[in-house]
Order: sequence, then C-alpha cells, then structure tokens
Amino acid sequence: MPEGSSVCNLESKVGDRGTLARAGGCYATIIAHNSEENRTRIKLPSGHKVVVPSGARAMVGVIAGGGRVDKPLLKAGNAYHKYKCKRNTWPKVRGVAMNPVDHPHGGGNHQHIGSSSCISRKAVSGQKVGLIAARRTGFSGGKRKF
Repeated sequence: MPEGSSVCNLESKVGDRGTLARAGGCYATIIAHNSEENRTRIKLPSGHKVVVPSGARAMVGVIAGGGRVDKPLLKAGNAYHKYKCKRNTWPKVRGVAMNPVDHPHGGGNHQHIGSSSCISRKAVSGQKVGLIAARRTGFSGGKRKF
C-alpha cells in the first residue's frame, strides 16, 4: 500500500486476524516502508508509531461510526444503560456525601472533607482516597499573567 494511506483492522503479527485500529472512526496511517528489513512503520490513532511486518494485512479505509461519543447522553436512563453493560461505575457518589462508616471523607454537619485530602503512599488500603502521595497541589501554572 502507498505511504500516507489510511488503513484499519491492522495485523500486528502476520496472520493474527487484525488487532490494531479497530474502534469506531479509527484508522492508522502508513508512514514508511523498509524493503530491506521487510518492515512497515505505522502511526496508530493514539499517536504512537509502531513497526509491523510488511506481510501483515489490513483493510483500506476508516471504520464507520466515528463521532458516536460526541452526542450527549441527555438523560439518566441512557447513562444507566450505557454503564450497565460495561461495569458498575454509575452513578458515582461523592465521598463527602457518605457516612463516616462508608468513606474517610464522610460525616460531619456540612459536606466537607475536614482535613487535607493528601494521603501518604504508606497508608493502608481503605485510607487511600483523595490525592495519593501528592508532590504538589493547588494552581498548576507558572507565572500568572494579568
């Protein structure tokens, strides 16, 4: 295939039936061929560049379904069904909204953490919530310009 062409469902090893650039709207770009070593350099959708054997097969073009995640979910039911088939990560309840028996940030008369959210790397599991072994906190920027 010529250099600069877009491919998808690319084999990383010859005969593995396609493992790279398979998600909706994804494609990989052929950068260069090395005919002496029989290798091809590919740019993946993530931006990483990999070298695959020149005998590896691929499909020409872009996978359909690009932009699927750009549409908003609009209602809680859609989010519920989205995460129901994936894993139990929705809804997310904040730690400060819990009771002290449920979370280290829970309890109190107002929803506040009550102490620093930084925690040591040596803390036991169950205590490690918040900023674990934080090197710095606060405004992350150089000199502020007004």
